[in-house]
Amino acid sequence: MSIIWAEQALTSNGWAKDVRLDIGADGRIAQLTTGQIPEGHRVGALLPAPANSHSHAFQRAMAGLTERRGENKTDSFWTWRQLMFRFLDALIPEQVQAIAALVQMEMLEAGFATNVEFHYLHHQPGGIPYDHLGEMAERIVAAAQTSGIGLTLLPVHYQFGGCDQRPLAPGQVRFGNDPDRFAQLIEASRAALTALPDDANLGVAPHSLRAVGQSALRRAAELVPEGPVHLHLAEQIPEVKEVQTSWHARPVEWALDNLPIDDRWCLIHLTQMLPFETDALAKTGAVAGLCPLTEASLGDGIFRAVRWMDAGGRISIGSDSNIRISLAEELRQLDTSQRLRDHTRAALARSEHSTGRRLIDAISAGGAQAARRGSGKLEVGAWADLLALDKDHLDLTGLQGDTLLDSFVFTGDNRMVTDVWAAGRHMVQNGRHIHRNKITAAYRKAVKPLRDGL
Repeated sequence: MSIIWAEQALTSNGWAKDVRLDIGADGRIAQLTTGQIPEGHRVGALLPAPANSHSHAFQRAMAGLTERRGENKTDSFWTWRQLMFRFLDALIPEQVQAIAALVQMEMLEAGFATNVEFHYLHHQPGGIPYDHLGEMAERIVAAAQTSGIGLTLLPVHYQFGGCDQRPLAPGQVRFGNDPDRFAQLIEASRAALTALPDDANLGVAPHSLRAVGQSALRRAAELVPEGPVHLHLAEQIPEVKEVQTSWHARPVEWALDNLPIDDRWCLIHLTQMLPFETDALAKTGAVAGLCPLTEASLGDGIFRAVRWMDAGGRISIGSDSNIRISLAEELRQLDTSQRLRDHTRAALARSEHSTGRRLIDAISAGGAQAARRGSGKLEVGAWADLLALDKDHLDLTGLQGDTLLDSFVFTGDNRMVTDVWAAGRHMVQNGRHIHRNKITAAYRKAVKPLRDGL
């Protein structure tokens, strides 16, 4: 049993003062009481720590390396993807583990308690499976053992190079599985997760409408009936056109008509939706998995967040390519992109809640749903996924309640985060991960040969 005392805390019933949380040996909140005298570990402001709902960990090692233009007069997601394929073709399991541990450490230091890993790097260069099919999944799990983050592992099904079911290109063959081998990979990943504490979780991720056949898309959700289902959907204009040409419907239209979309599903990006698609998909109860920094970096487009949330749609936040891992900056990018498009201010605020409060509430609940994790709230019985902010930070001094959240979102960065717990594991203390030196040293060693080969 451990004790946390907070001057103010955002509980399921709203803001409260002088809050004591007792965390049980099982990693869950055992007791929450208000009006208590200080004892235990003392913090200024305590919030639910959300899940990072979409990550490709290995891409962290590419950060800053793809910002030059080649011979083409224009650069796009599709040219970036070719560079990514060449980069990952050099990765070995030990490097993937070191990179994933750094990503998870940076997520924790940014305020996230859970890594929902959209894991699609499965095989050796050339596409030959490792002797143990779950080798790369075990590397993600080993990283989580070091970082202490909560993990929802999503093995990704990748079959084809496009909607016409063309073979995978050389840069994609490390991802590929037929449906039967993918089912075996799911079971290998399930076995790998037994090395982690009880809060670890398994889901499934058919990559996209481009990469998985229609029958396999439907089958994927049945492979892990208790877990979440994640799918890239309507991210790029060429993707929309390809699906329209091959399947005679826009991606969101096809998904609504042909997939059992409900609250198990997290649909990633959704930056190319028409208004009627936005309204209809929001009503399914699925989560929109948003990655605003990556979506801006890759020129995906702007998600219709105002319309989606006003229609009752649920959202979560991920860091996708991990070029910059920052909870505050992702939320700021989400809101300010709406302002730029619509020529307005405080786009996502409502009369009852400020922008920061509405976003924190939304991603806490939506992230827990996307991870299929009993977190996202400060109440008895929930996982103790907790985030503490520095009340003495220059931009937070003297602030209370929703105003403090607004200042975190619109003036803040990771330096405002003092402590993070994942299922009661106190992994960030005084703003630093407790294993930072070990994790960063392993990362430096891992990426040196990759960068030497550029």
